Amino acid sequence: MTDVELRTTAMAVGGEAVAREASGRVVFIGGAAPGETVLVELTDERKTFARGTVVRVVSPSADRTEPPCVHVAEGCGGCDWQHLTLDAQRRLRLEGVVDVLRRQAGIQEPLVEHGIAVPAEHIRTTVRGTAGPDGRFAFRRRRSHEPVNVDTCLVAHPLVEEILALGRFGSANEITIRVGARTGERMVMVSPSARNVRVPDDVLVVGTDELHSGRRAWIHEEVAGRTWRVSAGSFFQASPEGADALVAEVDAMIERWTPDAKRLVDLCSGVGLFAGTVGRGRAPVGVERSASAVADARHNLADTDARLIKVALGRWRPSPADVVVADPARSGLGAEGIAAVGATGADLCVLVSCDPASLGRDARLFAEAGYRHAGSKVIDLFGHTGQVEVVSAFRRTEPDGDPPR
Repeated sequence: MTDVELRTTAMAVGGEAVAREASGRVVFIGGAAPGETVLVELTDERKTFARGTVVRVVSPSADRTEPPCVHVAEGCGGCDWQHLTLDAQRRLRLEGVVDVLRRQAGIQEPLVEHGIAVPAEHIRTTVRGTAGPDGRFAFRRRRSHEPVNVDTCLVAHPLVEEILALGRFGSANEITIRVGARTGERMVMVSPSARNVRVPDDVLVVGTDELHSGRRAWIHEEVAGRTWRVSAGSFFQASPEGADALVAEVDAMIERWTPDAKRLVDLCSGVGLFAGTVGRGRAPVGVERSASAVADARHNLADTDARLIKVALGRWRPSPADVVVADPARSGLGAEGIAAVGATGADLCVLVSCDPASLGRDARLFAEAGYRHAGSKVIDLFGHTGQVEVVSAFRRTEPDGDPPR
């Protein structure tokens, strides 16, 4: 391994600081902050870039702080930004979104603002890890499969943390702990099987082998005044506070630009979160490919007029809509998804993005499809990490290039 002293300049998408060697090669540095000098151990060297980790801080940034969780020093890779103050984390997430919209989408002065505040600590209701050699729960080291045992977690909800401390998981490869913070229900999913798993008595345990054989298992959570069934194989936001914030920000954008919308399409609709909240009274159509999520949505929205379609986005025949809400996976909507939005005839698309890079690509594709970026709100759903959640509005432009009034 090679050690080199470098001066950092910015944060890259993904949460690492960026520096350049004298040769001009870019180095991505875990554990560094912008604007500081650090001694770096290079762990992955390529011709055009390298990656490394901080060995020693030579000249610290004003944004640097002592990580509040003891497991960071032990190598836990769960939270990559604990060395930054919370104020710096919020600022850097917003700056990262502005940067990708400028560079990738060509938007000279993008309107990007902080959204509704969400606590950084003790709220995560879903965590994923593995079993250490002694069967205890472990996160992995950053960019490694090596387990780091933990019995506490700064960002996890107390109902999760108790399972971390008391659970024993045999030789499991993958462990997912999911709880309903507002219902008290708890579930652990274990791969490849639930053999030799020991957790508190109230925790539902299911192996992925059982799920593949057709067993159904779920918990419930409360968000935006409704109770949501969330199955083991379905996606749901990582905290009810975060889900509340997303619903509120999406609703505010719809009310601002299409308050009279009567038809709403919810793309990548999951368990029905947006169709069942901002879609109420707007004859919502939900489009989702996951069988588990569609089954949950049909249960969750049984008292509404929502129409739910199980189909891959690229095979969906678009329904006419006034507004589209889309919450795709990390890879974003892409060309297929944005073509589907355009085919609905909607004047507004509210896009929920969990990756700045995919947001930048989607924003460029929206512009090519005749939609203008009207603004973004950055939601800090994942405190102490470089992960970013963004709610963005894209409005259809008139032939002269201006959005409709």
